[in-house]
Amino acid sequence: MVREIIDPIPATRVAGARPHIDRIVNVRGNVVPLADIRARFGMPAAADSPDTRFLVLEVAVGGDPVVVALVADKVFAVTEVDPADCEAVPPVGTTWRPEYIRAIVKAGDEFIIVPELEQILN
Repeated sequence: MVREIIDPIPATRVAGARPHIDRIVNVRGNVVPLADIRARFGMPAAADSPDTRFLVLEVAVGGDPVVVALVADKVFAVTEVDPADCEAVPPVGTTWRPEYIRAIVKAGDEFIIVPELEQILN
């Protein structure tokens, strides 16, 4: 669940942390891990731009709710997804590993990939 979308704020590196969750940020007085899925997927790092945002999310990790921030190159929209509109991931045609995709949703003429954040963050 998306709690909020914020402009980038200063982050502190954490020695010995996993490469894709190696920083923390202070979000409204709470220490929140900052995840960069570019690093998780082996993509090159991207410099912050005027469009860069942090998505502050509540996700289940190991069955427990955890607040985490994700670096986003750009946020176009946030929408609720009806589970009835979710389709299974096709066995071919995606560049993401299937275990990283929870579902695919058709929204008008476009498709939305719903990520499986617990798998991505672990």
